Amino acid sequence: MKKDDLFKWKQYQPDIILLIVRWYLRYNLSFGNLVEMMEERGLSMAHTTIMRWVHQYGPQLDKRVSRHLKPTNDSWRVDETYIKVKGQWMYLYRAVGFKNKQAAKRFFKKALATSHVCKPRVITVDKNPAYPVAIQELKEEKRMPEGIQIRQVKYLNNIIEQDHRFIKKRVRSMLGLKSFLTATYILSGIKAMHMIKKKQVHQGVKSAQNQKEFIHKLFGVAS
Repeated sequence: MKKDDLFKWKQYQPDIILLIVRWYLRYNLSFGNLVEMMEERGLSMAHTTIMRWVHQYGPQLDKRVSRHLKPTNDSWRVDETYIKVKGQWMYLYRAVGFKNKQAAKRFFKKALATSHVCKPRVITVDKNPAYPVAIQELKEEKRMPEGIQIRQVKYLNNIIEQDHRFIKKRVRSMLGLKSFLTATYILSGIKAMHMIKKKQVHQGVKSAQNQKEFIHKLFGVAS
């Protein structure tokens, strides 16, 4: 999508919109915090406007960042986490729920079809019984190589559990997620910003200024 189409009919310039979306996804800020911060700069906007921007541009950021990710290695670590949506706890992997076998299969199919993801040699999971069943069915369907080793050892997934903490810490500071679709929009953007921060993209994104320039480039906006 071209820049002119993506930001068409918006009251504010693309760089202002991307600044606000980037701050919301990266830092523990509420929509109200950002309204006040923009007021100090002479910009008046409603918190619902910022919310719509996050819902629109968060998934777009995730989509654009995915094209620039470094290749993964062949040792996968898979784990589920959870967030509260409409007052109910829901199991998620980032924005994709897989508490059961079918959801786990959908996740693995999507991961295997992603361009920067190497085919796994070994998959480390926790004791969730959905994983081995889903993997075995995918092998039988010829969607996953036969020789993949599965390790169900919880402590080996400490790295990914620590990574979940960033997501949950960011979500905890929000006023609550109103729907699963809202969770998908917001978490996809948070995930994208987190991957940029962890230097998982090809470009040398070493500072906040680099992050801004990289994101502007993704959206075709001059820095």
